[in-house]
Amino acid sequence: MEKGLPKGYRASSAQAGFKAPNRYDLGLIVSERPAQVAALFTTNVFCAAPVQVCREVVRERGVARAVVANSGQANACTGEEGLANCRETRRLVAELAGIAPEEVLPLSTGVIGAQLRMDRWRAAMPELKANLGTRDAEGFTRAFMTTDAFPKYAVRDVTLSGGTVRLSGMAKGAGMICPNMATMLSVVLCDADVDGASWQAMFGRAVNATFNRVSVDGDTSTNDTVLGLANGASGVKAEGEDAAALETALTDILGQLAYMLVKDGEGATKVLHVRVEGAASDADAERIARTVGHSQLVKTAIYGKDANWGRIVAAVGRSGATVIRPEALVLTLCGIERFRNGQPVNDDAEDRLYELLQGNDVDIHIQMGVGQGAYTLLASDLSHDYVTLNSDYRS
Repeated sequence: MEKGLPKGYRASSAQAGFKAPNRYDLGLIVSERPAQVAALFTTNVFCAAPVQVCREVVRERGVARAVVANSGQANACTGEEGLANCRETRRLVAELAGIAPEEVLPLSTGVIGAQLRMDRWRAAMPELKANLGTRDAEGFTRAFMTTDAFPKYAVRDVTLSGGTVRLSGMAKGAGMICPNMATMLSVVLCDADVDGASWQAMFGRAVNATFNRVSVDGDTSTNDTVLGLANGASGVKAEGEDAAALETALTDILGQLAYMLVKDGEGATKVLHVRVEGAASDADAERIARTVGHSQLVKTAIYGKDANWGRIVAAVGRSGATVIRPEALVLTLCGIERFRNGQPVNDDAEDRLYELLQGNDVDIHIQMGVGQGAYTLLASDLSHDYVTLNSDYRS
């Protein structure tokens, strides 16, 4: 898999020992020139210090030169001390990179309430500086993993009329995942020359179609942040049809990362593809899809390879959708119809469904038959391992 960064970016990582020794837990990306910043953040009221600081950069400047990310401490619910520490980390990084502190975007992930270990931040700066330019997309991603089982990154070259540009997307997250722009962080780097307003608009649409349509456990984190930097280092403009082509590639990159987040859900063994069509509205379709995808009964049934279609129908019925006609609903599980005209069909397909549920991807198709509304959600199943991991997370 291609791991390279776009033109004009350098990356680094260091072993700071924030939570465990001999682990890369601090990462840095530096752009050779100011980059347009697009961003979306958690809607959780208790947003972390780095979220507050990043919002300031987007609101007051709209451009940045660097992203620094740490695992081990979320720096959330840490008060004024947490904000001061966050600003100090920007100063430390700016000093080693030769840029202004206001040009640094901070990201943090880990346990809520823990203050940053500033002595270890300071001790890690020489290693972070020495390694600048030696890391790729995978190397940076590994530096902000927590319970992730594997690094999540994707790279795409896009041919525009003026030449080729590159997108490199990196993300972390396995639990506390239900973005509403969890603990989910993502950085997308691009070397296209695109104006800030267009970049933010296409970024918002791409996030809404991808990250905002996934759920592991229904929890929206205090730290959710998606950043997009476009530094123009390729010299290739993205406007008009080229901007549309860039947005298509951006959506594809984020879609790949979103799928990886659900696939790597804590304790997850399967990805549920919940497709709702024929609802009275898109809003109704979303309510239905999220109710099904968040249902613990549905998730545990899929984990147990039990084709319990009744749990899915029951979830639809309690979704709060404005229009539900039981006689119009058609439920198809793994390509086999199990409910139509208000009653079960294909009862003899249970053995076949058990075989199909051995796979990693499970298709749940719900046709409401009352309108044109549609929505798709990716969700994970719920296993014993999720409970084990999260009952002992802080130790």
